Amino acid sequence: MMREYIAGTLKDKNKVILVHGNADMDAVGSAYAISVCFPPGRIYAPDGVDRVATMVMEKMGVEILSECDMSEYELVVVVDTSSPEQLTPDVHVPHNSVVIDHHRPTDKWKDVQFVCDDSKVACCELIYDIIKAAGMNIGRDVGMALLCGMLTDSGHFSFANTQLMRTFADVMDETGIKMDEAMSFSRSETSMSERVAVMKGLERSKFDRVGDMIVATSYGGSFEASVCKAILNAGADVVFVGSQRDDGFRLSARADQEMVRRGIHLGELMKDIGKETITDGGGHGGAAGLSGIGDVEAMLHICMQRTMKEFRELKKRSELP
Repeated sequence: MMREYIAGTLKDKNKVILVHGNADMDAVGSAYAISVCFPPGRIYAPDGVDRVATMVMEKMGVEILSECDMSEYELVVVVDTSSPEQLTPDVHVPHNSVVIDHHRPTDKWKDVQFVCDDSKVACCELIYDIIKAAGMNIGRDVGMALLCGMLTDSGHFSFANTQLMRTFADVMDETGIKMDEAMSFSRSETSMSERVAVMKGLERSKFDRVGDMIVATSYGGSFEASVCKAILNAGADVVFVGSQRDDGFRLSARADQEMVRRGIHLGELMKDIGKETITDGGGHGGAAGLSGIGDVEAMLHICMQRTMKEFRELKKRSELP
């Protein structure tokens, strides 16, 4: 019933659709699908979008607003954003806005119409459900945006579950998009600046271990997710990579699926650390983030120590008869 209700709320209202800072393809794909299926709507990214989302939207000829007077719109919709702190400080979400998310709830959204399904690997899955609840069909452009969002948020299926795979197949069937089309549409060349950031991140990395489990940390100025991926590929099981921006910091965390199966849940870990340090944390089992005011190296140290504690608990349980 909630999906039908939200679909009804979205219909026929002049709306602006907000995405979190450095918005990924899942956020932008979700926003684009809403703007097309529930017109009129504009996408607003006050803190920019990432490389893949920029590339896909440019291919599709979609304009994303970097500045916006939200008072000009009847409705504000926020997608793929687990808390208001993931938006820039000067952006204030009005009461009775609609928030659609798929992360573990943080209880930080107040006085809004909130729909969340944290069983979804990608927010694009939930958006597709809402579109179907409204009895609508989608075209190729919306289908491509949703597929690219599902691809990137699942790590090109590395973190997929059967629910995502079924939704992905449903979108392919409905739009006629082939797998190679979706893969190539969301693939881009790695820029020199990203390559340099990854190399510096590897150089700055530190690690510790408990038994066969390795946790690593690093810091830099950008491309935290790419640095996380590189350090995982180098042999770590859990990785935290942060960057400092004046008094604030931003931190990305990743874990391989074996650690998630053993019981590591980075979303819960970051949420707990966020509560303890009065910062904002949350996410999924294998991918999460933390941001706020503070020193990034101190926050990385806290994350490593908490993970080491989790590792020791896992090791102790594995040794029980």
